[in-house]
Amino acid sequence: MNIVLGVTGGIAAYKAVLLARALVEAGHEVHVVPTADALRFVGTPTWEAISGHPVTTSVHDDVPEVRHVRLGQNADLVIVAPATANTLARMTAGLADDLLGTTLLATRAPVLVAPAMHTEMWQHPSTQHNMAVLRQRGVHVIGPESGRLTGADSGPGRMSEPAAIFAMAMRIGSPGDYAGLRVLVSAGGTREPIDPVRFLGNRSSGKQGVAVALAAADRGADVVLAAANVDADILAPAVHHPAIRVVRVGSTAELQTALEAETASADIVVMAAAVADYRVAHVSTGKMRKEDSPGAAPTIELVENPDILSRLARELRVPGQTLVGFAAETVESTEELLERGRRKRARKGVDLLAVNAVGWNEGFEVDENTLHLIDAGDQVLDTASGSKRAVAEALLDGVLAVRSARSASL
Repeated sequence: MNIVLGVTGGIAAYKAVLLARALVEAGHEVHVVPTADALRFVGTPTWEAISGHPVTTSVHDDVPEVRHVRLGQNADLVIVAPATANTLARMTAGLADDLLGTTLLATRAPVLVAPAMHTEMWQHPSTQHNMAVLRQRGVHVIGPESGRLTGADSGPGRMSEPAAIFAMAMRIGSPGDYAGLRVLVSAGGTREPIDPVRFLGNRSSGKQGVAVALAAADRGADVVLAAANVDADILAPAVHHPAIRVVRVGSTAELQTALEAETASADIVVMAAAVADYRVAHVSTGKMRKEDSPGAAPTIELVENPDILSRLARELRVPGQTLVGFAAETVESTEELLERGRRKRARKGVDLLAVNAVGWNEGFEVDENTLHLIDAGDQVLDTASGSKRAVAEALLDGVLAVRSARSASL
């Protein structure tokens, strides 16, 4: 491919050197277009040596070749890494007073941005607005990740690693391996009301399920995401993704209704949501108050919720459909975790079960995860660790492996 690599003025520019090298070594023609500020972090000789092409920031160089237009016209893919808050704002406004700006306006190729900035800048309403606009225009986004930033700061805003950007670029630049597939994903955690104020719930943030939905969409799938009580900032990338339709739900009953309405047309179902096993038998119509029963705590009767995944697998499955379940377990060892996962896969009747250990400080409400993928033969197909996006990619690879093996056996 003919790839334009835009590099902007952030400390993560040094990582873009590794990305440029990986692209060149993979046989791609790479033209680096830095901003003037980017050259304060990594100089022109480095970019020219790695890419094998002259590097400039100006629209006034190579005027006879109309370089400021030709780069964009000839590109098969444009990557901007790092993409600073300033660059994202300029892209949204369509500013074109340097070579990167004109290239972005002139191209009809897919564009991939890898945001990198401090947490406060990433979370600022202006930046989030700009990201929403860019996603609506079809710009692909990877990251940012959560981790160590410049100085002592830590949090969301760290640029994704070059290997992850490279992998996503390769998927974008070629027909996606999920193209033509319809994927149904659930994410978050259901809540069962006790009264108008209180509920029974769990600690699932929805990050893993949203990561699966985004990864599937970026690989070419049409995705429906049933999101149970997922915070707006976590859900935002999916809401604005052109290939994802979000259905918001609250309780287990609402999630069941949403999934059963969509499952018949889905090729793949990924049940990543944490579903309440029980609900309150008699929901109070008013707030339960201590003064109504002084000295005596109320007794709450629970009844078992329906098993949504088992019903999808055993009663509503359509021919050729692949079902993936999730299991979060508190265990003493990996062996116990895998054994519990195998038993749950058999009970649910799914093709693949992703099992992970959870606890006070792992699994829920964190940015990294470790999943063991157990197939229908009770074998561990893969073990994936890393960011929840990286784990989502591994999960989707496992789903394709299961589907391929099934097709080969027919």
